Amino acid sequence: MHKLFFTIVLFSIMTNLSGQTEKANYKAVADKVEKFYNAAQFDSIFAMFSDDMQRALPPDKTTAFFTGLNAQAGKITGRQFAKYQETYASYKTSFEKALFSLNISIDGNSKINGLLVKPFTDESLPKMERNKSKLQLPFKGEWTVVWGGDTKELNYHVESEAQKNALDIVITDDKGKSFKTDGKTNEDYFAFNKELDAPCDGEVVLVVDGVKDNKPGVLNPIYVPGNTVVIKTSNNEYLFFAHFKQHSIKVAEGQKVKQGQLLGLCGNSGNSSEPHLHFHIQNVEDMNIATGVRCFFDAIIVNGLQKQGYSPIKGDKIKNDK
Repeated sequence: MHKLFFTIVLFSIMTNLSGQTEKANYKAVADKVEKFYNAAQFDSIFAMFSDDMQRALPPDKTTAFFTGLNAQAGKITGRQFAKYQETYASYKTSFEKALFSLNISIDGNSKINGLLVKPFTDESLPKMERNKSKLQLPFKGEWTVVWGGDTKELNYHVESEAQKNALDIVITDDKGKSFKTDGKTNEDYFAFNKELDAPCDGEVVLVVDGVKDNKPGVLNPIYVPGNTVVIKTSNNEYLFFAHFKQHSIKVAEGQKVKQGQLLGLCGNSGNSSEPHLHFHIQNVEDMNIATGVRCFFDAIIVNGLQKQGYSPIKGDKIKNDK
């Protein structure tokens, strides 16, 4: 699954903020930032920066940042003051394609001396470090982890709060190739059409089907996960499966499923460059506000060795131990 979120710290100068009611000067600045951003008047935002901020982020870098943010997330469609946090006034900000926390710090002259954009997280939501449910791998046979782990080198998903512990998994041959001949059709990939199963008992809380499969190498960023199934476990974990083959999903929302039950077939829908399974666990159903949970499988074979309670990483060849 390709990158969804765009996070960057521009610059900050320490200030002391107190209270949890939005101050008029912060609101005025935030209103202007939203207005100028939506109008693509990035030079006007630059003019709102303090002198130190302007030196740190000259016009070309400021324009590049906001242009990239717009390409990733679209325009701002709503903004709500959340709280003061460290040196910033924090706003829950809805963009066309994502939900972010927009954090603004200003000096005594109402000049912006700090700006931070990151995925929005709600501190009132339940926090989990790893899954409690015993899981088996959601497929038969041996597959290869192409992205997995908790560092950027192992897993580009770490930049996303919800997907930070996600796995992207394919099937490869003994030469490491994921396709049989030239890789120009989905049918040429070993993973395409392979069955995907429930890793444990649970309830299906979300199904998205009908998204067309991409041609290999062509992405669909409009609906990033493509055809999707989300399963809620008895431990209130949400198992997120993405990129199913179009019209292949065999379960429905509200349905109870058993471990090993067929969910659908591996496909290449959504923001996917080739047929593969994207799988992650999150603490709530809505990926826009969720936090990712590190995933451990109960009993699997990893690179030919038996593992208990193992969390796969990039390069692992994995299959169920049964």
